[in-house]
Amino acid sequence: MIKNKTYNRKKIVTAFFLFLVIFVALMGRLLYLMVFSSDYYMEKAKQLHERERSIKAARGRIIDANGTVIADNKTVCTISVIHSQIREPDRIVEVLSKELELSEEYVRKRVEKYSSIERIKSNVDKEKGDAIRAYNLAGVKVDEDYKRYYPYDSLASKVLGFTGGDNQGIIGLEVRYEDYLKGQEGTILTVTDARGIEIDEAGEERVEPVPGNDLYISLDMNIQSYATQLAKQTMETKEAERVSILVMNPQNGEIMAMADVPEFDLNNPYELPEGTDTGDLSQEKKQELLNAMWRNGCISDTYEPGSTFKVITAAAGLEEGVVTVDDRFSCPGYIMVEDCRIRCHKTSGHGAENFVEGTMNSCNPVFITVGLRLGVDNYYKYFKQFGLLEKTGVDLPGEAGTIMHKKEDMKAVELATVSFGQSFQITPIQLAATVSSIINGGRRVTPHFAVMTADREGNQMKSFTYPVTKSIVSSETSATMRMILEQVVAAGSGKNGYVEGARVGGKTATSQTLPRGSGRYIASFVGFAPADNPKVLALVIIHNPQGVYYGGQVAAPVVRQLFENILPYLGEMDYN
Repeated sequence: MIKNKTYNRKKIVTAFFLFLVIFVALMGRLLYLMVFSSDYYMEKAKQLHERERSIKAARGRIIDANGTVIADNKTVCTISVIHSQIREPDRIVEVLSKELELSEEYVRKRVEKYSSIERIKSNVDKEKGDAIRAYNLAGVKVDEDYKRYYPYDSLASKVLGFTGGDNQGIIGLEVRYEDYLKGQEGTILTVTDARGIEIDEAGEERVEPVPGNDLYISLDMNIQSYATQLAKQTMETKEAERVSILVMNPQNGEIMAMADVPEFDLNNPYELPEGTDTGDLSQEKKQELLNAMWRNGCISDTYEPGSTFKVITAAAGLEEGVVTVDDRFSCPGYIMVEDCRIRCHKTSGHGAENFVEGTMNSCNPVFITVGLRLGVDNYYKYFKQFGLLEKTGVDLPGEAGTIMHKKEDMKAVELATVSFGQSFQITPIQLAATVSSIINGGRRVTPHFAVMTADREGNQMKSFTYPVTKSIVSSETSATMRMILEQVVAAGSGKNGYVEGARVGGKTATSQTLPRGSGRYIASFVGFAPADNPKVLALVIIHNPQGVYYGGQVAAPVVRQLFENILPYLGEMDYN
């Protein structure tokens, strides 16, 4: 009996001790949750009753060389509904379908959808958003955000590019510098009860968006405007398919203008050109047409450069020492390479001429002779040295590369045709960059637009730098090329590019569009000024002009008109 009492007492003590341990543990846990973890669980509870809506950040502006804003933001609204807060669904459907010009079926489907928040329409004009807000409909949210706006419509469209519905860059500089321009989105937080109804007393919490940085570029909208006007005028008068005009500073690679007409309306980038039959277009075909409309031929299309490429052959020949300015040649109107007869554009021949005269005459036999003297190995060496086997690195997406014979496949005939600019293809930006390196003293510059980024107060955030390769050619060869090309304009095939009161150098070209014999030509002219110290280089390319199609007669006058207007503007005219 005594043993049983002792045993029971031990059981009671053990149970009490166990209870005490559990009680202390529970109290400790409760203390931990209520005191030490209170902030954590309060935040969790708050999150269960919060609705979050995003606020778009103001995208950074794009600003030209003169400080002109050429890509800006327009305040718009996003209209959304929160299902749990709606009290008059029919009224909401009626108002939104009328104000937003949407079908009742479309709006009702979203109003009746069980979701935390349902977007009805984005990019709504602010005036319309304010009108909807004035109805004071429970469950309807009108949030202000931003839409990209381009004050100059189609001007520089293929350079600037545009943004999509989410304000993200699609093409051009908009996508290339997306990380700098986009900014950080903000949020609006509202507290709701268990049914999802907003608690008025709790108000709203806002995390303000951080605007993107402004992008300052070298494009000069005054020069761009005139270049585009000239390109359109040339396209109309010559009934050409397309006209490209590229203007850059050959000393540092800054691009002042890049027109590639026809262009498109940046504020309506998905609208196909007037006259396009869209009746039976599939979505795939429409996208193909849009891609073609957006395509920037200055960087994405290759072509046979023709005689403008003789600048490269001449520079390589002079640098290698296989030709001098005093070397004599004889042109009977053709030259035999192996068993192939390659004619000069002047079939009666130029007769006796020195190298400078051969360049002034754009004589094919002269440049074929120089190319053959160089030989395949040396020609390829200079192709690589001049940077022609690589892309230029221009800061726009979609740059194409040079299409050239493989070295092992290049025989005498291929070398001969390449020497005067046929049987291979390059981009306009590649030709402009390479000629710049030959006339600027021998530095291979990187063509580019971006100069720096800055915040809205104008404080510089980042300055962009670009690769420069020195000693492409010697300064002596560069000076000789400037002298020769000035003679081409002063008294040679490029005389229609001459500008009174300015020293201009340049080279003409007329090339065929493949396949040969199609009767389609490309007329072009590359010019620079002042010839002794070039500050501006211009390249004009006219695709399939009707009637007269020779570069010296069609393209050179365009550069002359361009220079007559922009050289005084740049302060590069000599009036003495």
